[in-house]
Amino acid sequence: MKKIFVFLGTFVLYLLISVPVLAVDGDVSKVQSFIQSVIQVLVTLAGLISAGFFVWGGIGYITSSGNPENLDRSKKTILYSAIGLAIVLGSFVISNIVTQLATGSFGTN
Repeated sequence: MKKIFVFLGTFVLYLLISVPVLAVDGDVSKVQSFIQSVIQVLVTLAGLISAGFFVWGGIGYITSSGNPENLDRSKKTILYSAIGLAIVLGSFVISNIVTQLATGSFGTN
């Protein structure tokens, strides 16, 4: 418990002492486009992984041959991949909303 308070105290002290660092050349749009590119790549990879697990679960469902354990495992695989895909798509939508709000508030220089 003491370690947590030491960590939080150090973190708050660091935030109070640190000097804000802005983009070196003042062009925030480069940073914004880089972050958007990283998010798009991560969402694409997560979508491909989720599609792979859908296929894996579907094959397991088809080849379960009525075995209740394999059938249940395949259903869980499909369900969890759908939940993961929904979370990834939701985070992508939220990041786009935050980007639009930040662009509208701060401008792009």
